[in-house]
Amino acid sequence: MYLTPFTTMTDHDEIVALVESVGVAQLVTSGPDGTPRASLLPILWDGGDRLLAHVSRANPQFHDLADATPALAVVTGPDAYIHPAWYPSTATSGRAVPTWNYLAVHLGGTLHLHDDPRWVRDAVARLSEHHARRHQPGWSLDGAPSAYLDGLLRGILGVELRVTSVEAKAKLSGNRTEADRRAVVEALAGEDAAGARAVSDAMARRLDPTATT
Repeated sequence: MYLTPFTTMTDHDEIVALVESVGVAQLVTSGPDGTPRASLLPILWDGGDRLLAHVSRANPQFHDLADATPALAVVTGPDAYIHPAWYPSTATSGRAVPTWNYLAVHLGGTLHLHDDPRWVRDAVARLSEHHARRHQPGWSLDGAPSAYLDGLLRGILGVELRVTSVEAKAKLSGNRTEADRRAVVEALAGEDAAGARAVSDAMARRLDPTATT
């Protein structure tokens, strides 16, 4: 990940919260032939050294992968187009071009696939309950018929990424003046796209960390 002093995220709690809010990642690996492949997977990561997921046995990305193969989980947060005319400084200097603001986290490490039924069931239970808790009513594996559930579990593999590196980026106009950033916050807040409003909120929190959105 390309990082600069204006874009590097260093607050671990903020990074974990971003991953939690997104809930999915593109898991990228390189197969025996060197071709990179990726799958979008629901994930569970508490900020420690293990990320959990599961995949279909039929997914060719995970065929013939060596144990502890290097892998990268790419978590993409909200993003938004930034119009140069939004900057007040553009009117006086003209020194502005279009850009894109975004937040992202890269979790690197080694990939381990699990075939043990108990391991897989535990991972699926934790993933399911973790993501279902955002919604009402809650849900757990206990709510599904045993025979049905056992059949589904036989068709998947447990995924464990042992995390060895965490890189996080918040490209949020940090190289612009405060006046320019406040103008972007206001402009994005008026956009229809949910991503634009989320980027506006993220920028606003950096301008005033005590404010609530």
